[in-house]
Amino acid sequence: MSEKKSPVFIVPRLSVMMFLQFFVWGAWFVTVGNYMFKQGMGDSVGWAYSIGPIAAIISPFVLGMVADRFFATERVLGALHIVGGVLMFCAPMVVDGAESAGIFLTMLFLHMLCYMPTLGLTNTLAFHNITNQEKEFPLIRVFGTIGWIVAGVFVSKVLHSDQTALPFRIAGISGVVLGVYSLTLPNTPPPAKGKKVSLRDVLCLDAIALLKKPSFLVFIVSSMLICVPLAAYYAYAPVFVNDAGLADPAFKMTFGQMSEIFFMLVMPLFFARLGVKKMLLVGMLAWVVRYGLFALGAPAGTMWMILVGIALHGICYDFFFVTGQIYVDKAAPKPVRGQAQGLLILVTQGVGMLVGAQIAGRLHAAFVMGHETDVLLAWQNYWYIPCAAAAVIMVFFAIFFKASVEKPVEPA
Repeated sequence: MSEKKSPVFIVPRLSVMMFLQFFVWGAWFVTVGNYMFKQGMGDSVGWAYSIGPIAAIISPFVLGMVADRFFATERVLGALHIVGGVLMFCAPMVVDGAESAGIFLTMLFLHMLCYMPTLGLTNTLAFHNITNQEKEFPLIRVFGTIGWIVAGVFVSKVLHSDQTALPFRIAGISGVVLGVYSLTLPNTPPPAKGKKVSLRDVLCLDAIALLKKPSFLVFIVSSMLICVPLAAYYAYAPVFVNDAGLADPAFKMTFGQMSEIFFMLVMPLFFARLGVKKMLLVGMLAWVVRYGLFALGAPAGTMWMILVGIALHGICYDFFFVTGQIYVDKAAPKPVRGQAQGLLILVTQGVGMLVGAQIAGRLHAAFVMGHETDVLLAWQNYWYIPCAAAAVIMVFFAIFFKASVEKPVEPA
């Protein structure tokens, strides 16, 4: 029997969608810290990296109660990107010194409220329109990582615009283009059309029941906690790279996504040899090593240490987050897998990253702000803290997590 294939050109069309999806995010997300410092809003950078997690906490409820039930996916995707693109394009227009931080952050927050639901919508649209998800979706999804890389190279290496408003303009225009393009994609009916909104589904109560399993509880707690030091990387690594004197910080940060593609390709080989627990531990260890390299390389601005620390992002992300998603899929009973993955996103991209961004902002204010004469030594003290935190979480996980997948807890 011949293998079913998706309609001609559908995979390339969905790949373009995924490329633009992450091009929009990658165009501004890495540069916003340096831009805000340039505009005198540096003490609010922690909040700039808190709005995404807040939106990530809110968006599943909006998506679950509205988008999944009443409107075709491509229409919701198109409308959200068009509105979000306009908001992003206009965000720099409200900036006029440090006193503009509040309204600027509000504009970014409104954009992220539009953007965050689209991360799930693009996956939904892709899965609905391909016939071989296991083989075709990875090919489509990798174009998202490529889109992030291309955005970083373009705004930083080509345009040298890390500290300007140009990345926001590019992200805004790209968002509108993606919104219009989304409306041309195949009709994709709402996946939960006609299904009643259940409080049990909204609150993920069936997924929460999985926390009765000791190892699943340890995994969820560890996943949330490891995102606290991770937030320091997303929020302040580009600022640190700039202070260390490395040109085009956003371009340098794309080395992490480049390594992500490589480790994604070789990950099956490691998975077969290491198993779940060791894969997760290697991912956590990469966090410790990354922050250790940043700390050791900070005083002299040692380029190779900083760049290796950035390149470790591939191991940090693939070995922990991707392996974690696989573990959750195996640990949860089939009817609850969607909720369980949603719970994982909620505690990591939502709660963990939100708490982490706030702590990172306070640490930066305490250790780095006001130390312009010895700023690199100040950065060394800063990076020792997430390094130590990641090490403690890794040890906790190593002691209490059991590698075997326990019997799934069936929903009541």
